[in-house]
Amino acid sequence: MLVRLLYASRAATPIAPDALMAILRQSKANNPAHGITGVLCCSDNMYLQVLEGGRTAVNRLYNRIVADPRHTDVELLSYQQIGERHFAGWSMGQVNVARLNPSLLLKYSATAQLDPYAMSGAMALALLDELVATASIVGQP
Repeated sequence: MLVRLLYASRAATPIAPDALMAILRQSKANNPAHGITGVLCCSDNMYLQVLEGGRTAVNRLYNRIVADPRHTDVELLSYQQIGERHFAGWSMGQVNVARLNPSLLLKYSATAQLDPYAMSGAMALALLDELVATASIVGQP
């Protein structure tokens, strides 16, 4: 059974670019063996991430994230059984925050700032889907 999990969290300390790249490298190295795909968006020391894969693997990874001291205020935005993946092309893709169009953010939220805590899970997922469609996701599978 496939599931899609979407969560938001705040970084416990400011996120340095090299630390973010290390997270992405680790995800790309570990996720394929567990059948996990997804996308990570990091902006203003907040994470918005979608994970897709088998229920057990996704649940285990999410539990590790919740327990990770680098994250605070972890909030589950959406969890659902799915028939197919939306983000199958990435072991962990990254949103190119520099390419975020403020008008696109306004389409899905009250302000032009990315604040996943102020968005419903459905709206956050729709935003990520549109970012995929507009090639705003970077990184290799």
